[in-house]
This record gives sequence, structure tokens and C-alpha cells, in this order.
Amino acid sequence: MPMSGTQPSLYQQLRGHLAALKLTAAAEHLPSVLAQAEAEQWSMTATLEHLLAREVEATEARKLAGRLRFASLPTPATLAGFDFDAAPGIDRKLLDELATCRYLESATNVLLIGPPGVGKTHLAVGLGRAAAEAGYRTYFTTAADLAARCHRAAIEGRWATTMRFFAGPTLLVIDELGYLPLPGEAASALFQVVSQRYLKTSIVLTTNRGVAGWGEVLGDTTVAAAMLDRLLHRSVVFNLDGESYRLRDHHAKNDALRQTATGTRRPLQ
Repeated sequence: MPMSGTQPSLYQQLRGHLAALKLTAAAEHLPSVLAQAEAEQWSMTATLEHLLAREVEATEARKLAGRLRFASLPTPATLAGFDFDAAPGIDRKLLDELATCRYLESATNVLLIGPPGVGKTHLAVGLGRAAAEAGYRTYFTTAADLAARCHRAAIEGRWATTMRFFAGPTLLVIDELGYLPLPGEAASALFQVVSQRYLKTSIVLTTNRGVAGWGEVLGDTTVAAAMLDRLLHRSVVFNLDGESYRLRDHHAKNDALRQTATGTRRPLQ
């Protein structure tokens, strides 16, 4: 379809139709698409496909931005940015498989266990980001914040609404279980969240305590056993070890400073 003969009035009508249909990206790209179509002699079908593709790209970008806002990820960490050299115990092939998000289809959980600073939160955020980018509704919280929110909900009569909220996302990321002891009502709230998601949707959970110590963290060995039973029934477990990356970074900066200082020092004359 030659474009050189397009009437200006028809062009304005077309832009008006796109605006009326709220196809703002297509309207914005209309001049460049028409110019490229004329230069490369596209068919009418090809021109229309390129124009609508711009609208689809913009729509998907808006949807992703919305999912990321809802996810409330605390950092821009990605799985690709993880330092595998500093975590030799990580099964990279398994992590690559998790990056495909297929585990979400089977409501599989992921437990990241290890001392502070070994990259648990980085991996949890990276998994959350991958899920959001793949189109899954994702939400990130800490164990302490989840417990506090449930406690407020119980006081204010919003318990059922809050439970529905935490049941909703396809992936719920719960960070930092075990850093602070949880009071009885908090442990009960966490158990109920885990229980209502059991075999339906996935949880990524990070903790600095091995599963044997969860009874102490939750203050109730029975609740701990019941929660672990649900989390581990269908799960992938990573045991991370090694020196804290914060300490590694601190040591590296000290070494660099020391080398700079010794390298620039001149002997006394």
C-alpha cells in the first residue's frame, strides 16, 4: 500500500481513531511506522502488524511496571547479577531452572538457608523479579513485617481480608525468618499464611536458621513442625555458606586502600 498518496485528513482521522480507542503508543508511533512502511514498501497487513506491535509492547511494559510496583522488591537485584564465584555451593543449573519460573506452575516452594550476608535476599529478590517479569503476581515482605501486619489486622478486624491478600500472589517472598524471635500470635499468623497457600501457590523463604532451630524461632515446636511439613512437601532447598559478601567487600576495600597507600609511599631521603 503506497503511503505517499495518503490524504492528510485520512491521517488525522486515523490518529483520532487510535486516540479514541486509547491506543496511545500506536498513535505516537504512527508517523514513523508509516514512513518506514513507505520506504520499505510494506503491505497493509505488515504495516498494521508493526503499528499494533508498538501498542502491545507499551501495554506489556505498563503491566510489568505495575507488577513490579505491587511486588515491593527492596532492591534491583537480579539472578544474573548474583556472584556465583562467592557462593560455590549453589547449584547453578538448578537456579537456572528456577529462573524459568516453571516451579510456580507446580506450587513448589524455595527455601534459602544460610548465615547473614551470603546472598539469600539477593536470590529471593532475583526470583521475585523473574516471576514478575514472566507475568506472575509477586509480593515481597519480611517475616517481621508480615507478622506485624497480621497483628494489626487482627486488632482492627481485618484478619480475613489480610489473609486473602497474602493468599493472592502466585509468588510470596518472605525474607529474614529467624533474625528476630516471633511472638506466639506472629508464629500463628505465619503458619496460617503458609497453610492457606499450601499446594496452591509458591513461597520463597529466606532464613538464617536451619530447620532444626525453627521451633525456637517460632516458640512452638508443634507449629514449626506443621509449617515445615507444608513448606518442604514440595520444595527446593538451598544451603548457602561462606563469608558474608559485606565482609568480603570490606576486606577488598581495605586491601585496595593498603595497596594504594604502600604503592605511593616514597622512602625517606
